[in-house]
Amino acid sequence: MTAPILKVQRLAHGADLPLPAYQSAAAAGMDLVAAIPVEAPLTVAPGARVKVPTGLKIALPFGTEGQVRPRSGLAARHGLTVLNAPGTIDADYRGEVAVLLVNLGQEAVTIARGDRIAQLVVAPVLQAEVKEAGELDETSRGAGGFGSTGFG
Repeated sequence: MTAPILKVQRLAHGADLPLPAYQSAAAAGMDLVAAIPVEAPLTVAPGARVKVPTGLKIALPFGTEGQVRPRSGLAARHGLTVLNAPGTIDADYRGEVAVLLVNLGQEAVTIARGDRIAQLVVAPVLQAEVKEAGELDETSRGAGGFGSTGFG
């Protein structure tokens, strides 16, 4: 199976930063890094959110999406996570990729230029045809919602 091609354009403020890269042979996500000025690190106070530029524009293959996901180490150590996880980048989006981070921890977290801030997972997408129905098929779960399958 041939890997899909992810085209990446570096912007001026990300010119010296690494391209997204997998950190192991079986990794699902590529690291995204912060493209902020060296002299202006970002401090994220507890409960605050910040939009962090990556200095990259991407062109995903048609039929895929880019999922922006948290890095487990940042979440575990600092409570820093992606606010709208996973964030979705559509295949037809051509603006700069940015990451919306939130600090759910108790201490302020400082982000410096080049820090790994999130992961990008390229995943297949199906578009469904929507059809209105007067009734839906019955299932054993029925209308059971949050916590109805035993968790919660």
